[in-house]
Amino acid sequence: MGDAEVLALFRQAIKGNDAAAMREGLDELFGLSDGAGLSAEEEYRVRHPDYVMEMPQTNERIRGRDAMRSMQESFPTPPKITLRRVVGSGHVWVIEGVNDYDGDVWNVALILELDDHGLIVRDTRYYAQRSEPPEWRSQWVERLETPLD
Repeated sequence: MGDAEVLALFRQAIKGNDAAAMREGLDELFGLSDGAGLSAEEEYRVRHPDYVMEMPQTNERIRGRDAMRSMQESFPTPPKITLRRVVGSGHVWVIEGVNDYDGDVWNVALILELDDHGLIVRDTRYYAQRSEPPEWRSQWVERLETPLD
């Protein structure tokens, strides 16, 4: 499946508030379906030319799909991505996932904003590293099973 099919799935998600279509498009885009992993070039083709990505926790912004592709191509070791949940409607979607950077595991919440053509216009990413819960609250909680446990 190529970028045209991914964009068609994104448009289907926008039009019908279809989380299954959005998840299928993301699975294809991130190379999860076939195990290929991330491709800077494929992601580039589904981004709007005026694309902006922000990571508020590090106060960083990347402007333009060309800059994003260059950053991705320079990344030392791309993460293994696991999608946990995809929710949203219309032009705004929230993706919850886990990024594994060769054993350095981070939870991520990603907000995608799309245009009418299904192109990603803006993406905001929030990262949090996994940690052990404190003992004092153990009587009220249960452990989540995650794909990496």
